[in-house]
Parts: sequence; C-alpha cells; structure tokens
Amino acid sequence: MARVWKFGADVDTDQIVPGRYAPYMRPDEDVGQFAFVEARPAFAREAEPGDVIVAGPNFGCGSSREYAPEALKRRGIGAIIAPSFARIFFRNAVNLGIPLFVSEKISQAVEDGEEVVLDLEAGRLITNDGEYALPPLPAFAATIVQAGGIVNYVREHGHFPREA
Repeated sequence: MARVWKFGADVDTDQIVPGRYAPYMRPDEDVGQFAFVEARPAFAREAEPGDVIVAGPNFGCGSSREYAPEALKRRGIGAIIAPSFARIFFRNAVNLGIPLFVSEKISQAVEDGEEVVLDLEAGRLITNDGEYALPPLPAFAATIVQAGGIVNYVREHGHFPREA
C-alpha cells in the first residue's frame, strides 16, 4: 500500500525544495530530507518510498531546479500524477526515472492520505473506490523511466533513446 500526498495547482520547484536547501548550499546533507520541508512539513517527515504524489495542474512550475525532482526521487516517490506538468520538471523527472502520469480524472478522484496500490507494471492505480488506468508515457520517456533514468539508459545502451 502507498499513501497519497495531494497537492493543489501550480506547485513550484521552490515549494518542492526551497533554494536555501539546495545541494550546493548544504553539500553534506541529503536533499531528499528537504522535500516540501516548508510547504508541507509532514511530507518531509513522513513520506515513504512508494508513496504517490497527486496534484493539480502545472506541477513543478517555476525554476528548472533539477534538485527538486531529485529530492522526490531520493524520497522514493512511486509516481506523480497531475493533469499537467511544467515541461522542464517533466523532463528532469523522466531523466531521473520518476514515473509521471497525466490524468485529471485521477487527480480529482483520490484524496489526501488515501491508501492506494500503485501497479506500474499493469499501468493502474487501485483505490478504495475503484481502479484507474495510468495513461502511458510517450515511448521514449517510458524507456528512460523503465531504465531508472537517463544515465542508466545510456550506460546500458550506449546512446540516448530516440524520440518517435
């Protein structure tokens, strides 16, 4: 079981990890411990590997801080589901191997704190009220995520995936 952490619209990278907690500001600390440290302190204390972030539109807007999705990866977030993502956040998260799903239906259907089953292999999210299909990522992005990120993909294949 995974816990849903629900957020609203326009969650920006400074809410995900405020600049003062950037890795270059605190090089001896794990950026994962600072995920949502000010915007939602319970997340920084309690989020567990496999938990799912569900948000409103435009998740990850703001600056192109790669350490924002890095913090979520280090927390072990199982997936992020939102009606839309800021483009650079989407690409940074894919490059780090974080599964992202664009779904307004799921975003509206689940509740904060709800326990769900995230079945990435079958492409579904199971809730108390039903089962939702996870919309597939574009093929090249799915390939990167399945490899665990772009670095792992290139190590394994010796080149970048080709976009269709």
